Amino acid sequence: MAVENRELTARARGSLKGRWGLAVVGFAIYPVINIGLSLAPVAPLAGVAINLLLAGPFGLGMAVFGLSLARRGTPSLSQLFDGFDGLGRFGTAVASYALMVVFILLWLLLLIIPGIVAALSYAMVFFVLADDDEIGPLEALSRSREMMRGHRWMLLRLGLRFVGWYLLALLTLGIGFLWIYPYQMVSFAQFYEELDKPGSPLGRSEATREAAG
Repeated sequence: MAVENRELTARARGSLKGRWGLAVVGFAIYPVINIGLSLAPVAPLAGVAINLLLAGPFGLGMAVFGLSLARRGTPSLSQLFDGFDGLGRFGTAVASYALMVVFILLWLLLLIIPGIVAALSYAMVFFVLADDDEIGPLEALSRSREMMRGHRWMLLRLGLRFVGWYLLALLTLGIGFLWIYPYQMVSFAQFYEELDKPGSPLGRSEATREAAG
């Protein structure tokens, strides 16, 4: 990847210009739902099951929403619920998330570093699913691994760029998180866009990209 992380974050800021309000509201929906569910009086196992059923579809929805912002398309809050659009889409999102968790945990049983490497390897799964309605869970995980080969360190460094911002957000009693999280997610979407751009060995053709989005 020729582009540097500072360029990706600059692109993210450009994509968010004039859309910060929508991005803040959109990316706050799932965390708010998650907090509400954590306060609900349910058994621990039921809580785990609910999280498993929601995390995947919402992860997919946030990827769709984030890519729409990154591509300067027409993002809408309804995109956050794309992962619940039909049984097939829902099942793929749930299965993809479950497989990611299993594979990452298996690597974590060996050592922390392999677990981190696995997490980075599967970081593009929901973006892949967002762009392809037909792809299955295992294929999406495989494609993410291929895309991230040789790029995991760059993504890790991109994520680390936001650590300071999150620390500063603590001084705002957490209010700053509402802006930093969208900034980070759209930066990750820009990272995916760079990996997937036409001409890249792993990128789709321009015609395929237009058909997807």
